[in-house]
Amino acid sequence: MFSCTLNTFAQEQPGKNHQVFINAKGGIYNHGGTPLGYIDKDNIVRNNKGEKLYFIDNSGNVVDASGKKLGKAKKNGDYFNINGVSVLNTKDLDAEKCAILDPQGHNLGTIHKNYKLHACAAHCFFLEQAKKKAGAKKLRS
Repeated sequence: MFSCTLNTFAQEQPGKNHQVFINAKGGIYNHGGTPLGYIDKDNIVRNNKGEKLYFIDNSGNVVDASGKKLGKAKKNGDYFNINGVSVLNTKDLDAEKCAILDPQGHNLGTIHKNYKLHACAAHCFFLEQAKKKAGAKKLRS
C-alpha cells in the first residue's frame, strides 16, 4: 500500500533522491538511471521481473496487484490519495516532457507526456517502495 501523503514531503527535503523519470517508451527509472519498472502496452505498471504492481482503471482509480485502491489519478496528471487530498500534480515543461510537482511546487521528476496519467502514481508507488526497503534495512541493522 502507498499513501504518499503530504506529511511524507514535510518530513524530508525534496531532492534528487526522490526523483522518478518515465521515458517515451514507458520505462520508469530512479534518479540514478536504475530501471524500476515499466508501463506495458495494456497500461499496467510492472516491476523489472514483469510482475504487476498497479493499474489505473477507466475511472482513474489506482489499484494495486491485490485489488486495493491506492488513490486516484486524473488525466491532467493530478494525483489524489485515498482520502481525496491532492498529493502531486504535473506541469508541462516542453512539447514532450512534464514535471512531477509536490504541493509546494518542488520538482520530483520528469515524465514523457504520453504517461501523464501515471506520472504521480508511479512516483508515489516507487517512493513508498524505497522507504519500505530502507526501513527493512534499518530493522536488520
